Amino acid sequence: MIKISHLSKTFSGQKVLDHISFEVEKGQVIALVGSSGAGKSTLLRSLNYLEIPKAGTLEIDDFKVDFQTIKKEEILLLRRKLAMVFQQFNLFSRKTALANVKEGLTVVKHLSDEEATKIARKELQKVGLSDRENHYPQHLSGGQKQRVALARALAMNPDVLLLDEPTSALDPELVGEVEKAIANAAQAGQTMILVSHDMAFIQQVADKVLFLDKGHIIESGTPDELINSPKRARTKEFFANYKRQAV
Repeated sequence: MIKISHLSKTFSGQKVLDHISFEVEKGQVIALVGSSGAGKSTLLRSLNYLEIPKAGTLEIDDFKVDFQTIKKEEILLLRRKLAMVFQQFNLFSRKTALANVKEGLTVVKHLSDEEATKIARKELQKVGLSDRENHYPQHLSGGQKQRVALARALAMNPDVLLLDEPTSALDPELVGEVEKAIANAAQAGQTMILVSHDMAFIQQVADKVLFLDKGHIIESGTPDELINSPKRARTKEFFANYKRQAV
């Protein structure tokens, strides 16, 4: 189980995350939704210390860090446990798809080239890219690049996969192939925390939705509860606007 307690973050004295607390069960997919500027991406980036929280703790089973006293070796271990897929693919342009997926296995986990290659090929197969393993990023579509990025993250066998709007940089016709790969990983039991504006996809893949507003979680529930029967006025307003735009 993953437990986040009182996670806080400020920018220039302004609270961006204000004592955020929630739990994620093993195998769950948690979706973070809310307006731009609500703190969703900052929350994800704070969990693996890409943003430095002001305060808070994170527990993954028997591993616990206090962000006010975190040590360098704890940061490294934290990032092994929390793999992240970004909006932009962040692939190494001079490495093939296979080499991109192998990178963390050899550099971070210190696996042999043979072991890393075996794992990388398995993950590329899972996202439907076995036939692209020797292609460089410049010869891949946006959807293929994001699936390589997903395979790279999954190859590290993380406790939690963090996904920050993984389809927002893609052309509409490429979104489906990435969402299918994410859904397959979820069905295989991968624990995830997902930021997305695609409510149809959230309804398909998420077990629980957290609605953020001004750095607070103001409502949570199943996708159906929040999207179709929200209780708080701000949540009702958000989803009413979403439904009008979707028509």
